[in-house]
Amino acid sequence: MICEFNALGIPGLSKITELYALVGNFVNLEYPLPSGQTVKFLDNNSMYLGSQVECELRKGRCYGLLACVDFLLVCEYGENGADPEIVVYKRR
Repeated sequence: MICEFNALGIPGLSKITELYALVGNFVNLEYPLPSGQTVKFLDNNSMYLGSQVECELRKGRCYGLLACVDFLLVCEYGENGADPEIVVYKRR
């Protein structure tokens, strides 16, 4: 999974060397849809592998990386998960 994240070539995302076990409830952000609604995509009770990495191009923003057997997710957000945006969602 680490190799898959590094192969995405996302600008401002430093090389990933470790992923950590994370509970869905802890990382399940609400993403805005074009309709104005917000939606959570993760299962609060599932475990994911992931990491948080400071964005090198946008001060005050971080990348959140999550993976499981089915997908890779990279999002960008501000302090405490504010204003999250999906950068990449890729089925595995």
